Amino acid sequence: MCDTFIALPAVTGTGHTIFGKNSDREPNEAQAIVRFPRMKCATKTLQCTYLEIPQVAETYEVILSKPFWMWGAEMGVNEFGVTIGNEAVFTKVKFNKNNNGLTGMDLLRLALERSKSANEALNCITDLLKTYGQDACGGYKNKDFFYHNSFIIADSQESWVLESAGYEWVAEKIKSFRSISNGLTIGEDYDLISENAISFAKEKGWYKTGKFNFMKAYSDPLMAWASGCKVRQKTTSLGANKERFSVKSAIEILSSHHLQDADFAPHKASTHDVCMHTTSLLNPSHTVGSMIVEIRPDDPTTIWLTGTSNPCLSIYKPFFLGEKCILNENLATPSASFDKKSLWWIAERLHRLGNLNYRALQAISQEEKQKIQTDILTEEKLIFESNPTEETLQNFSKNCYETAFKALINWNNKAAKTGWRPVSWNPFYYFFWRRLNRKVGL
Repeated sequence: MCDTFIALPAVTGTGHTIFGKNSDREPNEAQAIVRFPRMKCATKTLQCTYLEIPQVAETYEVILSKPFWMWGAEMGVNEFGVTIGNEAVFTKVKFNKNNNGLTGMDLLRLALERSKSANEALNCITDLLKTYGQDACGGYKNKDFFYHNSFIIADSQESWVLESAGYEWVAEKIKSFRSISNGLTIGEDYDLISENAISFAKEKGWYKTGKFNFMKAYSDPLMAWASGCKVRQKTTSLGANKERFSVKSAIEILSSHHLQDADFAPHKASTHDVCMHTTSLLNPSHTVGSMIVEIRPDDPTTIWLTGTSNPCLSIYKPFFLGEKCILNENLATPSASFDKKSLWWIAERLHRLGNLNYRALQAISQEEKQKIQTDILTEEKLIFESNPTEETLQNFSKNCYETAFKALINWNNKAAKTGWRPVSWNPFYYFFWRRLNRKVGL
């Protein structure tokens, strides 16, 4: 499960486009933040997650947040400011489950590596859909998790929602603020549609007469309901009502829970939370990474990444494209099990103590976390008021990362001296997480 939203310049305080997304996946599925430079490609083919396809002559520089094991990415940005996030959507179109297609994450990365604009990225994805389809497992340990995909695709000039079902798709140009979740949202008011979307739906008996409604024809209503997507989309859509929407506004949305802060605890979490905490096999998704992007038409794009799970407990750190990007040092690359050198796993060890006592963890970290985040946001604003050089931005990024990492180590040290007793005994929840922890050496 995931949530993605975008605020266009008409509703933001800076007059820039602001994009936000949480990546919700399996709780032990560590998420890497990585950079790949612009490259001349020596090989004629490219191995994606499951499928090999023809390679292009040149790929563009990208920063991605991606499942550590997968070729594709959940969200990312390229050197032209093109920004994309994807969502799992559930439709009536059946899968063969042969893994002979592209995952939604493959489609996202391919579009970023091959497109100079949002419109080019839209065309790239729809062309790939037509050629290869998306019969590809999106799960990590769950090898039966197949789904179709929707996307928000943006640059500094225009933005699109693209929703798909098998080989068919529909697209809507975004006008001000838009959010998507794990259900189809485009009905009758679309701007573009695949050639066979209407005829295929009619052939299947999903559409008969009248104005065509893609959402009504293709949605699997039971799976959409089970995902809790309508409740979460209602929450993310509140951004449309915020005056002068900002990066801070995006952080607040992506860190939010359905219950009020005073009532929330991880064992009470549900599919209604934007910042998602897994509780059981009935609520299996976990927010394993989060990204916010401020896309500027004339200045460098700021890519805010947690590089860690649980946005409610994390600091968003700024990154900038370029040869001196701190991600070149692979500081955040995790593996399949606990690694004491990995940002993601160090934070995860701390966050999982919060499963026992969320309030105790907040007491250790929350006040300092909020101060560091506020200081970083304030400094970033001041830096862009003075026409910064690439070196200034990369040094700022490095300093922010080091400050956040130092704080994380400090919180871990404090946690080691704290008695972690469960606030309320929930044996099913406790043993569910103990099993997950043992699998990764925690």
